[in-house]
Amino acid sequence: MIVTGGDICLILVTILLPPLAVFFMTGCSADLCINILLTLLGYIPGHIHAFWLIYRRIKARSRYGEGGYVCKCIELMHSIHFEYLIVFCI
Repeated sequence: MIVTGGDICLILVTILLPPLAVFFMTGCSADLCINILLTLLGYIPGHIHAFWLIYRRIKARSRYGEGGYVCKCIELMHSIHFEYLIVFCI
């Protein structure tokens, strides 16, 4: 696994404020809500969750390459909507 400069910055932000690092990685998502709740319940669980997300991101990047991982569920949903749009327009 290769750790980049961006990952090191995320680790430093995670040490200071875990929800901010999660927001930088995932945006406004369920992971952010989970991390905020874990941080409010105890500072350490929020850290563990944020570090786990960073680890998962680094592992996915090493396995699939930079930007190489695409969720098949989202791809499938887009193709289904597109097919319905074509049927609806015809």
